[in-house]
Amino acid sequence: MSAAHPDLHQMGVAELGAALHARQTSATEVAQHLLARAHAHSGLGAYLALNEAATLAQAAAADARLSAGERGPLLGVPLAHKDVLVTRDFPTTAGSKMLQGYRSPFDATVVQRLAAAGAVSLGKLNCDEFAMGSGNDQSAYGPAHNPWDRTRVPGGSSGGSAVAVAARLAPAATGTDTGGSIRQPASFCGVTGIKPTYGRCSRYGLVAYASSLDQAGPMARSAHDCALLLSAMAGPDVERDSTSLEQPPEDYSRYLAQPWPGASASRPLQGLRIGLPREFFGPGCASDVLQAVRAALSELERLGATLLDIALPRTELAIPAYYIIAPAEASSNLSRYDGVRYGHRAAQPSDLLDLYQRSRSEAFGPEVQRRILLGTYVLSHGYYDAYYIKAQQIRRLIAQDFQTAFGQCDLIAGPVAPSVAWAIGAKTADPLAAYLADIYTLPASLAGLPGMSVPAGFGADHLPVGLQLIGNYLSEARLLQVAHQLQRVTDFHRQSPQGF
Repeated sequence: MSAAHPDLHQMGVAELGAALHARQTSATEVAQHLLARAHAHSGLGAYLALNEAATLAQAAAADARLSAGERGPLLGVPLAHKDVLVTRDFPTTAGSKMLQGYRSPFDATVVQRLAAAGAVSLGKLNCDEFAMGSGNDQSAYGPAHNPWDRTRVPGGSSGGSAVAVAARLAPAATGTDTGGSIRQPASFCGVTGIKPTYGRCSRYGLVAYASSLDQAGPMARSAHDCALLLSAMAGPDVERDSTSLEQPPEDYSRYLAQPWPGASASRPLQGLRIGLPREFFGPGCASDVLQAVRAALSELERLGATLLDIALPRTELAIPAYYIIAPAEASSNLSRYDGVRYGHRAAQPSDLLDLYQRSRSEAFGPEVQRRILLGTYVLSHGYYDAYYIKAQQIRRLIAQDFQTAFGQCDLIAGPVAPSVAWAIGAKTADPLAAYLADIYTLPASLAGLPGMSVPAGFGADHLPVGLQLIGNYLSEARLLQVAHQLQRVTDFHRQSPQGF
Protein backbone atom coordinates (compact mmCIF):
# COMPACT_ATOMS: atom_id res chain seq x y z
CA MET A 1 0.00 0.00 0.00
CA SER A 2 1.33 3.39 -0.97
CA ALA A 3 2.33 5.78 1.78
CA ALA A 4 1.25 8.65 -0.47
CA HIS A 5 -1.99 6.92 -1.49
CA PRO A 6 -3.21 4.62 1.29
CA ASP A 7 -6.71 4.69 -0.22
CA LEU A 8 -5.99 3.80 -3.83
CA HIS A 9 -9.11 1.63 -3.86
CA GLN A 10 -11.27 4.70 -3.21
CA MET A 11 -10.18 6.29 -6.47
CA GLY A 12 -12.30 5.96 -9.59
CA VAL A 13 -11.16 5.50 -13.18
CA ALA A 14 -10.63 9.19 -13.95
CA GLU A 15 -8.86 9.81 -10.62
CA LEU A 16 -6.53 6.85 -11.05
CA GLY A 17 -5.78 7.86 -14.63
CA ALA A 18 -4.79 11.35 -13.48
CA ALA A 19 -2.65 9.99 -10.64
CA LEU A 20 -0.88 7.56 -12.98
CA HIS A 21 -0.18 10.28 -15.55
CA ALA A 22 1.21 12.53 -12.81
CA ARG A 23 3.41 9.59 -11.69
CA GLN A 24 1.97 9.86 -8.18
CA THR A 25 1.59 6.09 -8.22
CA SER A 26 2.28 3.25 -10.63
CA ALA A 27 0.09 0.72 -12.39
CA THR A 28 1.97 -2.05 -10.60
CA GLU A 29 1.34 -0.49 -7.19
CA VAL A 30 -2.37 -0.04 -7.91
CA ALA A 31 -2.70 -3.60 -9.21
CA GLN A 32 -0.95 -5.07 -6.17
CA HIS A 33 -3.16 -3.04 -3.85
CA LEU A 34 -6.37 -4.22 -5.49
CA LEU A 35 -5.25 -7.84 -5.74
CA ALA A 36 -4.61 -7.77 -1.99
CA ARG A 37 -8.15 -6.43 -1.46
CA ALA A 38 -9.57 -9.16 -3.69
CA HIS A 39 -7.97 -11.78 -1.44
CA ALA A 40 -8.99 -9.99 1.76
CA HIS A 41 -12.64 -9.82 0.68
CA SER A 42 -12.89 -13.17 -1.09
CA GLY A 43 -15.92 -14.01 1.06
CA LEU A 44 -18.02 -11.65 -1.08
CA GLY A 45 -17.78 -14.13 -3.94
CA ALA A 46 -17.07 -11.40 -6.49
CA TYR A 47 -14.13 -13.06 -8.26
CA LEU A 48 -14.12 -16.46 -9.90
CA ALA A 49 -10.53 -16.30 -11.15
CA LEU A 50 -7.35 -14.32 -10.51
CA ASN A 51 -3.99 -14.62 -12.27
CA GLU A 52 -1.58 -12.38 -10.40
CA ALA A 53 1.34 -13.06 -12.73
CA ALA A 54 -0.68 -12.00 -15.80
CA THR A 55 -2.10 -8.95 -14.02
CA LEU A 56 1.29 -7.73 -12.85
CA ALA A 57 2.79 -8.33 -16.30
CA GLN A 58 0.07 -6.14 -17.82
CA ALA A 59 0.69 -3.50 -15.13
CA ALA A 60 4.44 -3.51 -15.83
CA ALA A 61 3.73 -3.06 -19.56
CA ALA A 62 1.45 -0.11 -18.74
CA ASP A 63 4.15 1.44 -16.54
CA ALA A 64 6.62 1.14 -19.42
CA ARG A 65 4.19 2.93 -21.75
CA LEU A 66 3.70 5.67 -19.15
CA SER A 67 7.44 6.04 -18.70
CA ALA A 68 7.80 6.46 -22.45
CA GLY A 69 5.44 9.43 -22.28
CA GLU A 70 2.32 7.73 -23.62
CA ARG A 71 -1.00 9.07 -22.33
CA GLY A 72 -4.54 7.79 -22.27
CA PRO A 73 -7.42 7.88 -19.76
CA LEU A 74 -7.29 4.10 -19.17
CA LEU A 75 -3.54 3.53 -19.39
CA GLY A 76 -2.56 1.58 -16.27
CA VAL A 77 -6.08 1.63 -14.80
CA PRO A 78 -7.18 -1.77 -13.46
CA LEU A 79 -10.59 -3.35 -14.09
CA ALA A 80 -12.15 -6.80 -14.08
CA HIS A 81 -14.30 -8.70 -16.55
CA LYS A 82 -17.59 -10.51 -16.22
CA ASP A 83 -16.97 -14.20 -16.73
CA VAL A 84 -18.97 -14.40 -19.97
CA LEU A 85 -16.31 -12.43 -21.89
CA VAL A 86 -13.60 -14.81 -23.04
CA THR A 87 -9.99 -14.10 -22.06
CA ARG A 88 -6.68 -15.77 -22.86
CA ASP A 89 -5.05 -15.04 -19.50
CA PHE A 90 -7.95 -16.17 -17.31
CA PRO A 91 -10.36 -19.11 -17.48
CA THR A 92 -13.88 -18.42 -18.76
CA THR A 93 -16.67 -20.47 -17.18
CA ALA A 94 -19.80 -18.32 -17.70
CA GLY A 95 -20.57 -19.25 -14.09
CA SER A 96 -21.23 -22.85 -15.17
CA LYS A 97 -19.78 -26.28 -14.51
CA MET A 98 -20.19 -26.87 -18.24
CA LEU A 99 -17.14 -24.67 -18.92
CA GLN A 100 -15.18 -25.33 -15.75
CA GLY A 101 -11.49 -24.77 -16.49
CA TYR A 102 -12.06 -23.62 -20.07
CA ARG A 103 -9.34 -21.38 -21.52
CA SER A 104 -10.11 -19.36 -24.63
CA PRO A 105 -7.41 -19.07 -27.31
CA PHE A 106 -8.42 -15.44 -27.91
CA ASP A 107 -9.78 -12.36 -26.14
CA ALA A 108 -13.25 -10.97 -26.69
CA THR A 109 -13.25 -7.78 -28.78
CA VAL A 110 -14.31 -5.72 -25.75
CA VAL A 111 -11.46 -7.18 -23.67
CA GLN A 112 -9.01 -6.65 -26.52
CA ARG A 113 -9.97 -3.00 -26.97
CA LEU A 114 -9.70 -2.20 -23.28
CA ALA A 115 -6.29 -3.87 -23.18
CA ALA A 116 -5.17 -1.83 -26.20
CA ALA A 117 -6.19 1.30 -24.28
CA GLY A 118 -3.82 0.18 -21.51
CA ALA A 119 -6.35 -1.15 -18.97
CA VAL A 120 -5.00 -3.85 -16.64
CA SER A 121 -7.15 -6.96 -16.09
CA LEU A 122 -7.49 -7.99 -12.46
CA GLY A 123 -9.54 -11.16 -13.02
CA LYS A 124 -12.90 -12.67 -13.89
CA LEU A 125 -16.08 -11.87 -12.01
CA ASN A 126 -18.96 -14.02 -10.80
CA CYS A 127 -22.24 -14.13 -12.70
CA ASP A 128 -25.41 -16.15 -13.00
CA GLU A 129 -24.84 -19.27 -15.07
CA PHE A 130 -24.70 -18.31 -18.76
CA ALA A 131 -26.02 -14.90 -17.63
CA MET A 132 -29.42 -16.41 -16.80
CA GLY A 133 -30.63 -14.90 -13.54
CA SER A 134 -31.63 -11.79 -11.65
CA GLY A 135 -29.72 -12.26 -8.41
CA ASN A 136 -26.31 -13.85 -9.10
CA ASP A 137 -27.53 -16.75 -6.97
CA GLN A 138 -27.65 -19.05 -10.02
CA SER A 139 -23.86 -19.31 -10.34
CA ALA A 140 -22.48 -22.84 -10.17
CA TYR A 141 -19.67 -21.47 -7.97
CA GLY A 142 -21.83 -19.93 -5.27
CA PRO A 143 -23.56 -16.57 -5.01
CA ALA A 144 -21.98 -13.15 -4.92
CA HIS A 145 -22.95 -11.15 -1.82
CA ASN A 146 -24.20 -7.57 -1.83
CA PRO A 147 -21.63 -5.55 0.17
CA TRP A 148 -24.38 -3.29 1.56
CA ASP A 149 -25.90 -6.38 3.23
CA ARG A 150 -24.17 -9.71 2.71
CA THR A 151 -27.42 -11.62 3.19
CA ARG A 152 -28.85 -9.94 0.06
CA VAL A 153 -28.35 -10.60 -3.63
CA PRO A 154 -26.29 -8.07 -5.60
CA GLY A 155 -28.59 -8.46 -8.59
CA GLY A 156 -27.85 -10.37 -11.74
CA SER A 157 -26.55 -11.56 -13.91
CA SER A 158 -23.60 -9.13 -13.62
CA GLY A 159 -23.63 -9.38 -9.84
CA GLY A 160 -19.90 -9.99 -9.43
CA SER A 161 -19.16 -6.88 -11.48
CA ALA A 162 -21.44 -4.73 -9.32
CA VAL A 163 -19.98 -6.18 -6.11
CA ALA A 164 -16.40 -5.55 -7.23
CA VAL A 165 -17.10 -1.89 -7.97
CA ALA A 166 -19.28 -1.26 -4.90
CA ALA A 167 -16.85 -2.97 -2.49
CA ARG A 168 -13.90 -1.06 -3.97
CA LEU A 169 -12.24 -4.22 -5.25
CA ALA A 170 -11.94 -2.61 -8.70
CA PRO A 171 -12.67 0.90 -9.95
CA ALA A 172 -14.62 -0.52 -12.90
CA ALA A 173 -15.82 -3.74 -14.50
CA THR A 174 -17.38 -5.01 -17.66
CA GLY A 175 -20.89 -6.40 -17.57
CA THR A 176 -23.41 -7.70 -20.07
CA ASP A 177 -27.09 -6.85 -20.31
CA THR A 178 -29.62 -9.15 -21.95
CA GLY A 179 -32.74 -8.09 -20.07
CA GLY A 180 -31.34 -5.74 -17.44
CA SER A 181 -28.22 -7.51 -16.20
CA ILE A 182 -26.09 -4.35 -16.04
CA ARG A 183 -28.77 -1.94 -14.82
CA GLN A 184 -30.38 -4.06 -12.11
CA PRO A 185 -27.17 -5.08 -10.24
CA ALA A 186 -25.90 -1.50 -10.60
CA SER A 187 -29.10 -0.36 -8.88
CA PHE A 188 -28.91 -2.99 -6.12
CA CYS A 189 -25.25 -2.19 -5.35
CA GLY A 190 -25.31 1.60 -5.74
CA VAL A 191 -23.00 1.90 -8.75
CA THR A 192 -23.37 3.36 -12.24
CA GLY A 193 -23.85 1.10 -15.26
CA ILE A 194 -24.87 1.60 -18.87
CA LYS A 195 -26.26 -0.78 -21.48
CA PRO A 196 -25.43 0.71 -24.87
CA THR A 197 -27.61 0.57 -27.97
CA TYR A 198 -27.69 -3.00 -29.28
CA GLY A 199 -24.70 -3.39 -31.60
CA ARG A 200 -22.58 -0.60 -30.10
CA CYS A 201 -20.18 -3.07 -28.48
CA SER A 202 -19.08 -6.16 -30.37
CA ARG A 203 -20.47 -9.49 -29.19
CA TYR A 204 -17.44 -11.34 -30.54
CA GLY A 205 -16.09 -13.41 -27.65
CA LEU A 206 -19.19 -12.95 -25.51
CA VAL A 207 -20.53 -16.36 -24.44
CA ALA A 208 -23.97 -16.26 -26.04
CA TYR A 209 -27.24 -16.36 -24.14
CA ALA A 210 -29.75 -14.57 -26.41
CA SER A 211 -27.97 -13.24 -29.47
CA SER A 212 -30.53 -10.58 -30.43
CA LEU A 213 -30.41 -9.10 -26.92
CA ASP A 214 -26.92 -9.60 -25.41
CA GLN A 215 -24.90 -6.39 -25.14
CA ALA A 216 -21.72 -5.61 -23.20
CA GLY A 217 -21.31 -2.37 -21.27
CA PRO A 218 -19.30 -0.76 -18.47
CA MET A 219 -20.00 -0.57 -14.73
CA ALA A 220 -18.15 1.99 -12.61
CA ARG A 221 -18.73 4.53 -9.85
CA SER A 222 -19.70 7.50 -11.99
CA ALA A 223 -21.07 8.47 -15.37
CA HIS A 224 -17.68 10.06 -16.14
CA ASP A 225 -15.90 6.77 -15.56
CA CYS A 226 -18.48 4.84 -17.63
CA ALA A 227 -18.00 7.32 -20.49
CA LEU A 228 -14.23 6.74 -20.50
CA LEU A 229 -14.71 2.97 -20.57
CA LEU A 230 -17.41 2.97 -23.22
CA SER A 231 -15.24 5.15 -25.48
CA ALA A 232 -12.67 2.34 -25.52
CA MET A 233 -15.14 -0.58 -25.68
CA ALA A 234 -17.52 0.53 -28.42
CA GLY A 235 -17.02 0.66 -32.16
CA PRO A 236 -17.68 -1.37 -35.31
CA ASP A 237 -16.49 -4.97 -35.57
CA VAL A 238 -18.50 -6.14 -38.57
CA GLU A 239 -15.87 -8.63 -39.74
CA ARG A 240 -16.30 -10.67 -36.55
CA ASP A 241 -19.81 -9.71 -35.40
CA SER A 242 -22.52 -9.36 -38.06
CA THR A 243 -24.77 -7.49 -35.58
CA SER A 244 -22.13 -4.82 -34.89
CA LEU A 245 -23.23 -1.33 -35.87
CA GLU A 246 -21.12 0.43 -38.47
CA GLN A 247 -20.91 3.54 -36.30
CA PRO A 248 -17.49 5.21 -35.96
CA PRO A 249 -15.86 5.31 -32.51
CA GLU A 250 -17.01 8.18 -30.31
CA ASP A 251 -15.83 10.11 -27.29
CA TYR A 252 -18.75 9.48 -24.94
CA SER A 253 -17.40 12.04 -22.47
CA ARG A 254 -17.67 14.92 -24.94
CA TYR A 255 -20.87 16.39 -23.47
CA LEU A 256 -20.17 15.82 -19.78
CA ALA A 257 -18.97 19.34 -18.97
CA GLN A 258 -21.51 21.02 -21.25
CA PRO A 259 -25.04 22.17 -20.47
CA TRP A 260 -27.95 20.74 -22.45
CA PRO A 261 -28.25 22.50 -25.84
CA GLY A 262 -29.60 26.00 -25.24
CA ALA A 263 -29.27 25.78 -21.43
CA SER A 264 -27.20 27.97 -19.12
CA ALA A 265 -24.47 27.03 -16.67
CA SER A 266 -26.78 27.81 -13.73
CA ARG A 267 -29.55 25.56 -15.07
CA PRO A 268 -27.58 23.08 -17.19
CA LEU A 269 -30.55 20.83 -18.06
CA GLN A 270 -32.97 23.56 -19.09
CA GLY A 271 -34.84 22.44 -22.20
CA LEU A 272 -34.42 18.74 -21.42
CA ARG A 273 -37.76 16.89 -21.49
CA ILE A 274 -37.88 13.76 -19.32
CA GLY A 275 -40.76 11.35 -19.85
CA LEU A 276 -42.11 9.44 -16.86
CA PRO A 277 -44.03 6.32 -17.97
CA ARG A 278 -47.10 5.88 -15.80
CA GLU A 279 -46.56 2.11 -16.07
CA PHE A 280 -43.26 2.51 -14.15
CA PHE A 281 -44.79 4.41 -11.22
CA GLY A 282 -47.78 2.23 -10.37
CA PRO A 283 -48.63 0.09 -7.34
CA GLY A 284 -46.22 -2.64 -8.46
CA CYS A 285 -43.25 -0.51 -7.37
CA ALA A 286 -42.31 -0.37 -3.67
CA SER A 287 -42.89 2.96 -1.95
CA ASP A 288 -39.29 3.28 -0.74
CA VAL A 289 -38.01 2.87 -4.30
CA LEU A 290 -40.48 5.42 -5.65
CA GLN A 291 -39.50 7.90 -2.94
CA ALA A 292 -35.81 7.72 -3.84
CA VAL A 293 -36.51 7.88 -7.59
CA ARG A 294 -38.81 10.89 -7.24
CA ALA A 295 -36.22 12.68 -5.09
CA ALA A 296 -33.63 12.18 -7.85
CA LEU A 297 -36.11 13.44 -10.44
CA SER A 298 -36.66 16.54 -8.31
CA GLU A 299 -32.92 17.20 -8.50
CA LEU A 300 -33.10 16.99 -12.28
CA GLU A 301 -36.00 19.46 -12.19
CA ARG A 302 -33.90 21.87 -10.13
CA LEU A 303 -31.24 21.62 -12.81
CA GLY A 304 -33.81 22.81 -15.33
CA ALA A 305 -35.33 19.61 -16.75
CA THR A 306 -39.07 19.36 -17.41
CA LEU A 307 -40.89 16.21 -16.29
CA LEU A 308 -43.70 14.91 -18.51
CA ASP A 309 -46.17 12.09 -18.01
CA ILE A 310 -46.02 9.58 -20.87
CA ALA A 311 -47.29 6.08 -21.58
CA LEU A 312 -45.54 2.85 -22.56
CA PRO A 313 -48.77 0.85 -22.76
CA ARG A 314 -47.22 -2.52 -23.64
CA THR A 315 -44.81 -2.60 -20.68
CA GLU A 316 -46.63 -5.50 -19.04
CA LEU A 317 -46.16 -7.58 -22.20
CA ALA A 318 -42.37 -7.28 -21.99
CA ILE A 319 -41.98 -10.15 -19.52
CA PRO A 320 -43.92 -12.79 -21.49
CA ALA A 321 -42.33 -11.65 -24.78
CA TYR A 322 -38.81 -11.71 -23.32
CA TYR A 323 -39.24 -15.09 -21.64
CA ILE A 324 -40.22 -16.59 -24.99
CA ILE A 325 -37.60 -14.91 -27.18
CA ALA A 326 -34.59 -15.20 -24.86
CA PRO A 327 -35.06 -18.90 -23.93
CA ALA A 328 -35.70 -19.73 -27.60
CA GLU A 329 -32.36 -18.19 -28.56
CA ALA A 330 -30.69 -19.78 -25.54
CA SER A 331 -31.88 -23.25 -26.50
CA SER A 332 -30.23 -22.78 -29.89
CA ASN A 333 -27.02 -21.20 -28.57
CA LEU A 334 -26.48 -23.76 -25.82
CA SER A 335 -27.02 -26.75 -28.09
CA ARG A 336 -23.28 -26.59 -28.86
CA TYR A 337 -22.50 -27.83 -25.33
CA ASP A 338 -23.05 -31.52 -26.03
CA GLY A 339 -19.99 -33.17 -24.51
CA VAL A 340 -18.36 -33.72 -27.90
CA ARG A 341 -16.26 -30.70 -28.83
CA TYR A 342 -15.59 -28.82 -25.60
CA GLY A 343 -17.12 -28.33 -22.19
CA HIS A 344 -18.09 -30.97 -19.66
CA ARG A 345 -18.14 -34.57 -20.93
CA ALA A 346 -19.91 -37.34 -19.04
CA ALA A 347 -17.71 -40.26 -18.00
CA GLN A 348 -17.97 -43.57 -19.88
CA PRO A 349 -21.13 -42.93 -21.92
CA SER A 350 -22.87 -46.04 -23.19
CA ASP A 351 -23.80 -44.42 -26.51
CA LEU A 352 -24.13 -41.03 -28.17
CA LEU A 353 -27.55 -40.30 -26.68
CA ASP A 354 -26.27 -41.11 -23.19
CA LEU A 355 -23.30 -38.80 -23.78
CA TYR A 356 -25.60 -35.93 -24.71
CA GLN A 357 -28.08 -36.49 -21.91
CA ARG A 358 -25.65 -36.96 -19.05
CA SER A 359 -23.17 -34.30 -20.15
CA ARG A 360 -25.91 -31.67 -20.25
CA SER A 361 -27.84 -32.78 -17.17
CA GLU A 362 -24.67 -33.02 -15.07
CA ALA A 363 -23.24 -29.65 -16.07
CA PHE A 364 -26.21 -27.33 -16.60
CA GLY A 365 -27.87 -25.88 -13.50
CA PRO A 366 -31.64 -25.87 -12.92
CA GLU A 367 -32.29 -22.36 -14.25
CA VAL A 368 -30.36 -23.02 -17.47
CA GLN A 369 -32.18 -26.32 -17.96
CA ARG A 370 -35.50 -24.59 -17.35
CA ARG A 371 -34.83 -21.98 -20.01
CA ILE A 372 -33.51 -24.51 -22.54
CA LEU A 373 -36.66 -26.61 -22.12
CA LEU A 374 -38.90 -23.57 -22.43
CA GLY A 375 -37.03 -22.34 -25.51
CA THR A 376 -37.10 -25.74 -27.18
CA TYR A 377 -40.84 -25.97 -26.56
CA VAL A 378 -41.71 -22.59 -28.09
CA LEU A 379 -39.58 -23.35 -31.16
CA SER A 380 -41.13 -26.78 -31.71
CA HIS A 381 -43.49 -27.59 -34.58
CA GLY A 382 -46.99 -26.40 -33.82
CA TYR A 383 -45.90 -23.81 -31.26
CA TYR A 384 -43.44 -21.65 -33.21
CA ASP A 385 -46.17 -19.52 -34.79
CA ALA A 386 -48.32 -19.39 -31.68
CA TYR A 387 -45.53 -18.31 -29.31
CA TYR A 388 -42.23 -17.26 -30.88
CA ILE A 389 -43.60 -15.33 -33.86
CA LYS A 390 -46.22 -13.67 -31.65
CA ALA A 391 -43.54 -12.63 -29.14
CA GLN A 392 -41.48 -11.07 -31.93
CA GLN A 393 -44.54 -9.12 -33.08
CA ILE A 394 -45.05 -7.82 -29.54
CA ARG A 395 -41.38 -6.88 -29.44
CA ARG A 396 -41.91 -4.64 -32.47
CA LEU A 397 -44.95 -3.02 -30.82
CA ILE A 398 -42.91 -2.31 -27.67
CA ALA A 399 -40.26 -0.62 -29.82
CA GLN A 400 -42.98 1.46 -31.48
CA ASP A 401 -44.25 2.56 -28.05
CA PHE A 402 -40.80 3.99 -27.30
CA GLN A 403 -40.65 5.87 -30.61
CA THR A 404 -44.07 7.39 -29.90
CA ALA A 405 -42.82 8.44 -26.47
CA PHE A 406 -39.64 9.99 -27.89
CA GLY A 407 -41.84 12.22 -30.00
CA GLN A 408 -42.80 13.89 -26.70
CA CYS A 409 -39.57 13.73 -24.67
CA ASP A 410 -35.80 13.52 -24.98
CA LEU A 411 -35.26 10.67 -22.57
CA ILE A 412 -37.30 8.42 -20.29
CA ALA A 413 -36.74 7.96 -16.55
CA GLY A 414 -38.07 5.71 -13.82
CA PRO A 415 -37.04 3.00 -11.38
CA VAL A 416 -34.66 0.22 -12.41
CA ALA A 417 -36.36 -2.45 -10.32
CA PRO A 418 -39.60 -2.55 -8.31
CA SER A 419 -37.77 -3.25 -5.01
CA VAL A 420 -34.39 -3.08 -3.33
CA ALA A 421 -32.23 -6.21 -3.21
CA TRP A 422 -33.92 -9.27 -1.75
CA ALA A 423 -32.43 -11.96 0.49
CA ILE A 424 -30.22 -14.59 -1.13
CA GLY A 425 -32.37 -17.62 -1.93
CA ALA A 426 -35.66 -15.80 -1.34
CA LYS A 427 -36.82 -16.30 -4.93
CA THR A 428 -35.01 -19.52 -5.80
CA ALA A 429 -38.12 -21.64 -5.34
CA ASP A 430 -40.27 -19.19 -7.33
CA PRO A 431 -38.50 -18.32 -10.60
CA LEU A 432 -41.46 -16.27 -11.81
CA ALA A 433 -41.00 -13.85 -8.89
CA ALA A 434 -37.41 -13.25 -10.02
CA TYR A 435 -38.56 -12.78 -13.62
CA LEU A 436 -40.99 -10.08 -12.51
CA ALA A 437 -38.10 -8.09 -11.04
CA ASP A 438 -37.07 -7.27 -14.63
CA ILE A 439 -40.32 -5.52 -15.55
CA TYR A 440 -38.75 -2.05 -15.92
CA THR A 441 -35.55 -3.09 -17.69
CA LEU A 442 -36.90 -5.56 -20.25
CA PRO A 443 -38.74 -3.08 -22.52
CA ALA A 444 -35.57 -1.16 -23.43
CA SER A 445 -33.70 -4.43 -24.01
CA LEU A 446 -36.37 -5.75 -26.36
CA ALA A 447 -36.28 -2.46 -28.27
CA GLY A 448 -32.45 -2.41 -28.39
CA LEU A 449 -32.33 1.02 -26.73
CA PRO A 450 -29.55 2.36 -24.49
CA GLY A 451 -30.33 2.51 -20.79
CA MET A 452 -28.43 3.13 -17.59
CA SER A 453 -28.73 2.99 -13.83
CA VAL A 454 -27.60 5.98 -11.77
CA PRO A 455 -27.40 5.84 -7.94
CA ALA A 456 -30.45 7.71 -6.65
CA GLY A 457 -30.41 7.20 -2.91
CA PHE A 458 -31.45 4.50 -0.49
CA GLY A 459 -34.59 2.57 0.30
CA ALA A 460 -35.55 0.18 3.07
CA ASP A 461 -32.71 -1.03 5.33
CA HIS A 462 -30.41 1.56 3.72
CA LEU A 463 -30.16 -0.46 0.52
CA PRO A 464 -29.30 1.35 -2.73
CA VAL A 465 -31.88 2.44 -5.31
CA GLY A 466 -31.06 3.27 -8.92
CA LEU A 467 -32.67 5.76 -11.29
CA GLN A 468 -33.08 4.33 -14.78
CA LEU A 469 -32.48 6.62 -17.76
CA ILE A 470 -33.46 5.37 -21.23
CA GLY A 471 -32.52 7.17 -24.42
CA ASN A 472 -33.29 6.84 -28.09
CA TYR A 473 -30.95 4.86 -30.32
CA LEU A 474 -27.29 5.97 -30.26
CA SER A 475 -27.90 8.58 -27.54
CA GLU A 476 -25.41 7.21 -24.99
CA ALA A 477 -23.41 10.44 -24.83
CA ARG A 478 -26.54 12.41 -23.92
CA LEU A 479 -27.60 9.85 -21.31
CA LEU A 480 -24.17 10.07 -19.71
CA GLN A 481 -24.36 13.88 -19.82
CA VAL A 482 -27.63 13.91 -17.84
CA ALA A 483 -26.31 11.34 -15.37
CA HIS A 484 -23.13 13.38 -14.89
CA GLN A 485 -25.12 16.53 -14.17
CA LEU A 486 -27.13 14.65 -11.55
CA GLN A 487 -23.93 13.31 -9.98
CA ARG A 488 -22.51 16.83 -9.75
CA VAL A 489 -25.26 17.74 -7.25
CA THR A 490 -25.63 14.39 -5.44
CA ASP A 491 -23.08 12.14 -3.77
CA PHE A 492 -24.80 8.74 -3.75
CA HIS A 493 -22.29 7.41 -6.30
CA ARG A 494 -19.43 8.31 -3.95
CA GLN A 495 -20.81 6.45 -0.93
CA SER A 496 -19.44 3.02 -0.17
CA PRO A 497 -20.74 0.20 2.05
CA GLN A 498 -19.58 0.21 5.64
CA GLY A 499 -16.23 -1.52 5.98
CA PHE A 500 -15.19 -0.96 2.36
